[in-house]
Amino acid sequence: MATAHGTAHSSFSGTKGGSEHFIAVSAPPQASLEEQISHVEARYNDMVKSLGLEPETAVFRRLFVSDAMNQASLVTRTALAGETPGSPVAVSIIQQPPLPGSKISMLAYHLKSAAPLKKQRLSKSHVVVEKNGLRHLWSTRLCASDDIGEHTAEDQTRQVFDDLIGTLKGQGGTLRDDCVRTWIYLKDVDVFYQGMADSRRELFARHGMNGSSHYIASTGIEGACAHRHDLVAMDAYSVMGLKPQQVSYLNDFDHLNLTRDYNVTFERGTRIAYADRSHYFISGTASIGRNGEVVHKGDVMRQLERALENVDALLRSGGAGLEDMKYLIVYLRDATDYARIRQYLDLHHAGLPVFIVEGAVCRPEWLVEVEGIAVAVNDDPTLPAF
Repeated sequence: MATAHGTAHSSFSGTKGGSEHFIAVSAPPQASLEEQISHVEARYNDMVKSLGLEPETAVFRRLFVSDAMNQASLVTRTALAGETPGSPVAVSIIQQPPLPGSKISMLAYHLKSAAPLKKQRLSKSHVVVEKNGLRHLWSTRLCASDDIGEHTAEDQTRQVFDDLIGTLKGQGGTLRDDCVRTWIYLKDVDVFYQGMADSRRELFARHGMNGSSHYIASTGIEGACAHRHDLVAMDAYSVMGLKPQQVSYLNDFDHLNLTRDYNVTFERGTRIAYADRSHYFISGTASIGRNGEVVHKGDVMRQLERALENVDALLRSGGAGLEDMKYLIVYLRDATDYARIRQYLDLHHAGLPVFIVEGAVCRPEWLVEVEGIAVAVNDDPTLPAF
């Protein structure tokens, strides 16, 4: 378990696709930003060495910061946002204050395989990783860079997706066929979520995604990039070269309904199957019932239990379970709920890398939301290796 000043990791080693490593590092809240960055760098380097990972195995890092407008310029000049020459790393920097009061925490993803990864930076926001004939596109810090505030949340949603769509097109891919996961951050989710959701729904329809096809696993949550007038920012993960039989979508109708039932367009979760493993991308999941209602209004602890129950149900619909989660991100509307949430997770999910950050959910009645990635064993030699 990652504590307020600790480090945690989880790993998966397969028979064909190498090993995957998820590393969580948090900083002591009483220190300055510079001291916290140094702490995270040192703990991260120690963990990388202890796992026997070379710097070139780094694929993705997400840096949660407490004040992006004032901190991003410093953070981007540090090793946390850096990369080995010739081996780019996709780095996300998002304002979601780490609890219980740190200025920075980090999630890192490393991939170790027999053959060196072939990585290419396509632009400041896009890194492609080639492995076993597949191209994994990691897209981070997509935003409008709106300096004068002339664009609405709807406009900015179109802009960030257009950036992703154009990059996918340049790689021979499409949003519908190749994008697996998005993380959408809204500066004031209570105000701007609906505009984003409406714009996304219209954009998806234009690109052939509707209730008869599929959508994309996603989290839409409060967060901000470093630009003052940006209302919407996004990270995304896409895989080009997957076979149709490798992709399936997760749901359990005893627990949750389809998102389209309340006029939003995302998948509850997406499973990508490989010869020796399956990846499960769990969307932001709250205390929601089978009819789309908010369950346990006003009770953050029971909402957390229900959200985790829903995640487990989603995973079990695809042959996995909560025990296969490699990390959890927990978003809290009210930071004062931190201590009880932390105590519960320490008791019931000890050892799992957990990030607890301040971030309001799309409905005010939802006090907590969870998401993450699971990796579970799969045994299907007819599928490609990861």
